[in-house]
Amino acid sequence: MTNAYSWWEETRTGSPESIRIGSGTRIAPGARLDGASGPISFGENCEIHEGALLLPYGGSIRLGDNCTVNPYTVIYGHGGVQIGDNVRIATHSVIVSANHVFSDPDQPIYQQGVTAEGIVIEDDVWIGANVTILDGAHIGHGCVVAAGSVVRGHHAPMSVLGGTPARVLKKRNAGDLVTPLP
Repeated sequence: MTNAYSWWEETRTGSPESIRIGSGTRIAPGARLDGASGPISFGENCEIHEGALLLPYGGSIRLGDNCTVNPYTVIYGHGGVQIGDNVRIATHSVIVSANHVFSDPDQPIYQQGVTAEGIVIEDDVWIGANVTILDGAHIGHGCVVAAGSVVRGHHAPMSVLGGTPARVLKKRNAGDLVTPLP
């Protein structure tokens, strides 16, 4: 990995060491990377498009090789976000690795702090447009997440997920496009 840019200039804060960019990775103008609030790491040949916000907020954000973050996607890294290789994240998706604590009704929510478990998205995942991925989610290898879904919890590899909250709609199998669940 290098700290060299190979596409466009983006809005970037933090030291050069806080944002690591692999060779062939391209970052569009208007993307915002906040390395001042935690480390951000990109593998090789990634594309980060205009309006994408990658904000660690004291945690970290790591993308593997050949990942695409499309326009106006937001990734908050409070609890850590780990994204594998060959992941596609469609426009307007939101990945938030934290939750507000709200257990004390006598205290304002903003004063109660946050919990932060982290998010893992394994290799070869396709996340549709307008998907929200919540803290603690783990999306297995080869999953497809339908547009507009809200993902929480652990999801097995090769699942097609959809809904609010997301549930397994189908499984992907070798030789089949998809196999419906019973």
